[in-house]
Amino acid sequence: MGSRLRSAAVLVATTVASALDRAGIIERDRLTETLDLAWPRIVTGFAIMSKNTVDLAVIGVVLGAPAVAGIAFAFAYWQLAKFVSIGLAGGTVSLVSQNYGGDERDRAALVVKQSLVVAAALALPIVVGFVAFAEPLIALVGGEGDALGYGVTYLVVTAPALAFEFFNMIASRTYAGVGDTFTPMVFRAGGALLNVGLTVGLVLGMGLGVTGAALGTAVSIAAVAVGLSWGLSGRSYFGHGASPVPVGRDGTWIDAELIGQLVRVSAPLVARRVAEGIAVFPLLWVASSFGQATVAALEVGRRVRALLGSFSWGFSIAASTLVGQRLGAGDEDGATAYGRDIIRLSALVYVLASTAVVAAATPIAQVFVDAPAATAATAAFVVVAAVSAVPLGVNGSITGSLRGAGDTRWPFVAAMLGLYVFALPAALLGTVTALGVGGLYVAVLVEKLVPMGVNVVRFRSDRWQAVSRQYRPGGTESEGAGG
Repeated sequence: MGSRLRSAAVLVATTVASALDRAGIIERDRLTETLDLAWPRIVTGFAIMSKNTVDLAVIGVVLGAPAVAGIAFAFAYWQLAKFVSIGLAGGTVSLVSQNYGGDERDRAALVVKQSLVVAAALALPIVVGFVAFAEPLIALVGGEGDALGYGVTYLVVTAPALAFEFFNMIASRTYAGVGDTFTPMVFRAGGALLNVGLTVGLVLGMGLGVTGAALGTAVSIAAVAVGLSWGLSGRSYFGHGASPVPVGRDGTWIDAELIGQLVRVSAPLVARRVAEGIAVFPLLWVASSFGQATVAALEVGRRVRALLGSFSWGFSIAASTLVGQRLGAGDEDGATAYGRDIIRLSALVYVLASTAVVAAATPIAQVFVDAPAATAATAAFVVVAAVSAVPLGVNGSITGSLRGAGDTRWPFVAAMLGLYVFALPAALLGTVTALGVGGLYVAVLVEKLVPMGVNVVRFRSDRWQAVSRQYRPGGTESEGAGG
């Protein structure tokens, strides 16, 4: 029976791969390499995003909309800090993949050291600030009454875990840069499952409410860091998973040239991510002007879109790694072909996935709320979020390709246009016109649609290839001037 199932699975996979190849979506060999890298990251993304969604659903069932709104306010700050780590890790995967692809393993390992040093310098002040100023920070974005108290509790308890989250991001991207997305998947997905178990036990079993959900998040993130540190130091997990670019205590920890490169590649990514995180606050403030139920509905929609974004976790990192490695080997045509095919594949996957979520919008909303009016409002945001996930996914693969080349400035400009020139004005317009909550719908859509269009233009120009030349082994600063 088992052999028949395996044979059937192989037949289905072969048929799908052939169909995608014939349709001009992606060549079979590239599909295999892409999926080998992408599927562990997709599983990781779904595990982590599902964990966040379960937290929200459990708290919503136990404590209602005010608690969901409070977590939304606190999570916006937590996510803002995490975005800093994602930006820094984006620079890490770019430099690690290119140096590893150019057979410069010692230099790739030194990149990881620089990333960890910079991560520590960034994370510690953020943790202290969140703990010390939690209440005024939550109040600043519209938190009041019960929502304020819940938000402060969640932020204070989870803030220390940010130091571990910075480490986890660097470690995960290091593994991705050398073509191993399976090892971080095991620990990140395992941590997510641990988080769900702790949340259910602490919230439903012990009645700790928001404190229990926050403790579950903090403990699980720390556990993941402990697990990843073993492999990142070059030690294996029962014969597997040792990083080929290990980090040890001995040797140089500071290299001015590499730190300079890391900062140049990471700075636009960090700036872009931080700007995206900051934009959430006025959106929450606008939503709070329509009531806590609207804040909760917006947050549910954003969590659903983040769950759909799990596909982009895989496709984006696959694009960064495969494009970066081929550029490191001097194969610019191959890099372009991989980027193009992954972009097409992600577009197809997102259209199918988003269509399914739109069809199930009302049942999804009912998981978080039960009142008819609240269900309708939440379902509307779920639909809008699902539609906006299509350009989010396509743009993730484009920016992944550009990131693999070290071309991170253009995606930053594209994101700023979408957020600050289109999305925020649309949301604010709803507060002074009859558009009302519809302004938030428009904001959620254009926030992702505009950057996708801008980055498509950049990818088609091929100028990102010139940018990559300054970051390859033996490259010079002048080679990237044309980017």
